[in-house]
Amino acid sequence: MLRLASAQSLITADPHRNGEHIRALMREAHASGARLVHFPEGALSGYVKSEIHNWNDVDWDLVRRELDLIARLAGRLGIWTVLGCNHPGESAQRPYNSLVVISDGGDVVGRYDKRCCSFTELSDWYTPGRSPLVFEVDGFRFGCAICIEVQFPEIFLEYERLDADCVLFSAYSDEPMFGLLARAHAETSCLWVSVSNPAQCSGRGGLASCLIGPDGDVIGHCSEEGGPAIVLADLDRDDPRFAVPLQKARPWRRSARERYFGLRG
Repeated sequence: MLRLASAQSLITADPHRNGEHIRALMREAHASGARLVHFPEGALSGYVKSEIHNWNDVDWDLVRRELDLIARLAGRLGIWTVLGCNHPGESAQRPYNSLVVISDGGDVVGRYDKRCCSFTELSDWYTPGRSPLVFEVDGFRFGCAICIEVQFPEIFLEYERLDADCVLFSAYSDEPMFGLLARAHAETSCLWVSVSNPAQCSGRGGLASCLIGPDGDVIGHCSEEGGPAIVLADLDRDDPRFAVPLQKARPWRRSARERYFGLRG
């Protein structure tokens, strides 16, 4: 069993303030027994068109310093941390829209770069990523997805074939349909899905951060009134609620996809 926290952090144009919000929620998640805490798209750096209007305005040194403070805290607390942060890249024409994976030892052990970028992102803002990312914590395998990628079932089917148990879906959106799509992908691929969305996008009928079981049901969510918060859930393969999706539906659907569509693990 693994306890997972999905965060609903407040995102501003100031990476230092964002870092403070992230570290406060990391401490709260750790105090609640979480082994992994998951944050929204752009949680540290801010998101383009909302907090970032020109790449020249980004203080990349400050972003790196705040990321280092977060990594050190993850090591001190012993908690895995996955957060959204733009990445300038080494040779890319434009930055990447990324999720950074920090281990419970305080090391950056992975980075997922958003692959299915929107038309505006591709035209003016980002370089798309190329590969999925899967990492393991306490015997559970996690995949990563960002915002508009929820509109691509191929992303979630790919993670199912890569033997992921849970997809960490980070967004910056007030679109409630994203939550419905996340539930659909969880049910059809028999995956847990963590939805992490900013506090400012969660109120007034928006999208609250939540955790979804492999049967597609929401097993916990932050307040729909908005505000910084975390929601906790235990990933437990032996939970009787999930016996059918995990032990029957998932292997049967995988064999059916291989038989009829040639999709192999």
